[in-house]
Amino acid sequence: MNRKVYIVTGANGHLAGTIIRYLERKDCLIRGLLLPSEENTDREKVSYYKGDVTVPKTMEAIFSGLEGHDIIVIHAAGLVSIGNEITPALYDVNVNGTRNVIAMCRKFRARRLLYVSSVHAISEGDGLSVIREVTSFPKDAVKGAYAITKAEATQAVMDAAKDGLDAVIVHPSGIVGPFDDGRNHVVQLIRQYLDGKLPGVVTGGYDFVDVRDVAKGCIVAAERGRSGECYILSNRFVPISDLMACMRAATGGKVPHCYPLRLVKMIAPLFEWIGKVTHTRPLFTRYSLYALGSNSRFSHDKATMELGYSPMDIKDSIRDTIRYLRGGTVDYACFI
Repeated sequence: MNRKVYIVTGANGHLAGTIIRYLERKDCLIRGLLLPSEENTDREKVSYYKGDVTVPKTMEAIFSGLEGHDIIVIHAAGLVSIGNEITPALYDVNVNGTRNVIAMCRKFRARRLLYVSSVHAISEGDGLSVIREVTSFPKDAVKGAYAITKAEATQAVMDAAKDGLDAVIVHPSGIVGPFDDGRNHVVQLIRQYLDGKLPGVVTGGYDFVDVRDVAKGCIVAAERGRSGECYILSNRFVPISDLMACMRAATGGKVPHCYPLRLVKMIAPLFEWIGKVTHTRPLFTRYSLYALGSNSRFSHDKATMELGYSPMDIKDSIRDTIRYLRGGTVDYACFI
């Protein structure tokens, strides 16, 4: 029987886990790739496999035994970094890992690859223009370790598409939303706020989008996106002050003091040093502060016109994130 099978890398991640839960409502089978150190439980339509995108032979099991099936690969595995240096692990996962997934798609004749890139892979241009989809991703046109690795990986997928691989690329903006306990950087900020441990916030802002909107966008792009095309999955620019107002409205709590972005940039190295010494992830780094002051005028017009993409209000996203962090239930069904 020729049945549709989705292979999802990074299956325990915030976005990939949300994608899998949406896929469970479709007529398909799902295989999720976990790191050897991770665990999850198989369900009726979902089977989990251990592997590492940086070690090709460990991915053979998840691709095997699917002859005659319609295989769609959603490559969502990756390392998100707000650091300044391209570490060996960051490059190996984001760049080499993507190249390995491309090779596995070819070897096992996957029908389509959906690659989850990032808006950071796209150049800001002159800093004032609206950022739209592009067709090339020179790594020297972007700033920051994460952006450089995502640009190089995205270019590898574009090159593979030009060479005959059926591949589609999506570019999410800053993901927030429920179903994450704080590994996501924005969710980390919200958790610290709820715990009364947020020392303060900064001016500036970014384009924040709900993980559920991105998950749905990924699935529709995998099904209906045009091969060799890119789609920005963004929402709108949200000042940090508005983000905090959403948190206050949802909790009745206080708004922490807001410090000028320029001032905090001066002491960012201190935050990074403290994080290194205490083995904790700093809330602010030089790169994260740069992002909050950068051009984030992303257009999702293409995704809206071609995929029917329509992101929810950020207020609803923050409300549901807080509800989830407090142990409440957030219903997927109403967002399908």
